[in-house]
Amino acid sequence: MPTVQLTKENFEETIINNDMVIVDFWADWCGPCKMFAPTFEEASNEHADIVFGKVDTEDQPELAQYFNVRSIPTLMVFRENVVLFSQAGALPAPVFQNLIEQVKAVDMQDVHRQIAEHQAQQEQEAAEA
Repeated sequence: MPTVQLTKENFEETIINNDMVIVDFWADWCGPCKMFAPTFEEASNEHADIVFGKVDTEDQPELAQYFNVRSIPTLMVFRENVVLFSQAGALPAPVFQNLIEQVKAVDMQDVHRQIAEHQAQQEQEAAEA
């Protein structure tokens, strides 16, 4: 599946409506971004079950700011609306493939349970304060 250009208009909808989305924050002037682009594109063609999106930080500075992207390329992986990975730097192809397999293997029921427990604890602490 070809990569999707993500903008502030379609970002949220893309994350909400897809089980897994991998986002590459990049810019045209960025050498490491250009070096990582073929790896990202190749992975998008190999994994039709995942949406691969690109955010041009020059064109979409609001998205980069919202996600606190300070260096590019920055890679973020969303699964069931949860950020499971966020890291600056280009990944070699084997490392990127390994990351994809690891994220696919995550037990999302357990992740959602942990998030719910954490939120309940925060609410309880706030009520006691």
